[in-house]
Amino acid sequence: MKKICIIGQGGHSKVIEDILLSLKEYEIGAYLDDRFIDTKHKNGTLYGPISLVNQLISNSHFSFIVAIGNNEIRKKIVETLKIPYERYALLIHQSAIISPTASIGLGTVVMPGAIINADTQVGQHAIINTGVVVEHENRIGNFVHLSPNATLTGNVQVDEGSHIGAGVTVIPNISIGNWCIVGAGATVIRDVGEFKKVAGTPAKLIE
Repeated sequence: MKKICIIGQGGHSKVIEDILLSLKEYEIGAYLDDRFIDTKHKNGTLYGPISLVNQLISNSHFSFIVAIGNNEIRKKIVETLKIPYERYALLIHQSAIISPTASIGLGTVVMPGAIINADTQVGQHAIINTGVVVEHENRIGNFVHLSPNATLTGNVQVDEGSHIGAGVTVIPNISIGNWCIVGAGATVIRDVGEFKKVAGTPAKLIE
C-alpha cells in the first residue's frame, strides 16, 4: 500500500479520508497541520507541523495531498512547500464517473457522485465536490473549487482559483475568469470577468 501525507486537518480532510477508504490504494502515513505543536505517532501515523514536509519529501514512498478547501490558502501552501508535482496524488472517489477522454491534474480531488464528461480538462489542485456535474469540453483551471451539486454545461471555462458555489448552474459557452466567486444557487448566463463576485438568478455583479 502507498503512503500518503495529508496536509491540513479540517472538514475537507475528513472527506479525503473517505475517498482514501474507497480507493484502498493508500494508507495515511502522516497528517501535517500547524495546529499540531508537538510531533507524535498514533497507530503508525505521524502527526506534526507542516515544517516536517521536507522530511517526508525525502521518503520516496510518500505521496501528498493538500486538504484545504480555501483556494487561495491551498495555492499558497503548494507554492511554499515546493513538493515536486509528480509526488502529488490524484484522488477520485470510486462512485465518481469520469470520461476516458477527460484529463485531470495531480493534486485534484474528485468527491462522491461527481461526473466529469467527455474532453473536459481539469487542472491541478482543484476540488470537484460531491455531486458536481461537469459536462463535455469544459476547461477547469488550477486551484478551482466546484462546490456540491454545481452543474457546468458544455464548453464552460473556469479559470484559476475561482470558487463556484453549491447548486450553481452555468449555461453553455460561458467563461468565468481568474479568482471569481459565484454565489450558491446562482444561474450564470453571461461571461464573468476575473476577480468578480456574482450571485442570483440570473447572476449579477456584487460590488
